[in-house]
Amino acid sequence: MILPLSIGFMGFFGRSPALRTFDANLRALDLHPKLVPEAVKLAAMRILMAKTNGANPSDEDSKAAAELLAYCMVGDSGFSAANGEFLTDAVEKRIDAALDDDTSSDAELILLALHANVIQPSVVERYRLEADSG
Repeated sequence: MILPLSIGFMGFFGRSPALRTFDANLRALDLHPKLVPEAVKLAAMRILMAKTNGANPSDEDSKAAAELLAYCMVGDSGFSAANGEFLTDAVEKRIDAALDDDTSSDAELILLALHANVIQPSVVERYRLEADSG
């Protein structure tokens, strides 16, 4: 099965449009895409594709996922300084909602950041996050 998110054969074909969009969304949030491990980006895209039965995520879904991952990776103060209080509050409300609904794609993205060990300790502490090993 060929997946639409392939990075390309030995770099000849370049990145998929979905990954380029995701990278642009991360950059717009003041998080350089190279700071996000490629495996995390690919896993995030897979989470979003699961919502659309394998289709590439919408630009809106990609942007929302980038916001959540950026917040998890830089923490509340860094995210707020780069993106403002309004967006910070919106992402924090999404995290609160995800903690109540652990089947949501937001919850899966938070769990991804936690398991990939790219989440800020301040976020883990603030939301009392822990990975269930069972």
